[in-house]
Amino acid sequence: MGIKFTKMQGCGNDFVIVDYDEFKKSGLQMDEAAKKLCDRHFGVGADGLIIPDTNCNEADIAWFFYNSDGSTAQMCGNGMRCFAKYVYDNKLVDKKEFTVKTLAGIIKPQILDNGQVRVNMSKPVLDTNDIPFLPNDNLNYRISVQNRIFVGNAISMGNPHFVIFIKDNENLPELAKTYGPEIELGAEFPEKTNVEFVKIHSPKEMELCVWERGCGITLACGTGACASVVAGILNGLLENNVDVELPGGKVNVVWNGTPNKPEGDVFLSGPAEYVFSSEINF
Repeated sequence: MGIKFTKMQGCGNDFVIVDYDEFKKSGLQMDEAAKKLCDRHFGVGADGLIIPDTNCNEADIAWFFYNSDGSTAQMCGNGMRCFAKYVYDNKLVDKKEFTVKTLAGIIKPQILDNGQVRVNMSKPVLDTNDIPFLPNDNLNYRISVQNRIFVGNAISMGNPHFVIFIKDNENLPELAKTYGPEIELGAEFPEKTNVEFVKIHSPKEMELCVWERGCGITLACGTGACASVVAGILNGLLENNVDVELPGGKVNVVWNGTPNKPEGDVFLSGPAEYVFSSEINF
């Protein structure tokens, strides 16, 4: 049975998008389909599977989102930008600014005139019970991994993140590859965690590499960029409008919170691009 799909990417973070009616033809559970479609050797190859759901009463549209290992993710910033562009272009929604039901709540993307997508990512979650993060203090927590101590900040953007600021002379991808897997599975994180290694170049510019929960190393992570900017602002290292350089490209994050008043929604802007559309036989 042939299943039609579209592959998209945002800063190199890539996704397979399958309409719900097409997905039903597969006869598979969604987690099984995610593993097969996202396999880079025997499938299409992607970091995640997205299935739009137009049968939603709580928002204009909803999505099903699965990581490449078949696990669900509450939210994905790059995936949301690709999803927003896809559902607008394919007339599954009829307006440029709309609401999407996710496991992280209602998210509001907007198609911009320059072709990029801006997403209201909602408020950062700092309460340790809601992240979830077992230690009582989520900022500047010391964690020991392979005889090395890292100081990190636990923040949720609908999914958990642990943000680590490092020195300029260290290699971000190597740190993520070496220490990310163990931190992801740390006892402090009951639902596992994404791990960000961050270099701050100026109050308005930063660079990061992410070990993504359920994916491993990816070229970009939208929620990770947001969590990292929030952590930088709370530590007095960044201003409120920051360009974030990821291995796959650049995004912009705006948050008007302060260390004394950590309130307000986080806004993520960046590209969403088509790679190709085709059909695959299971």
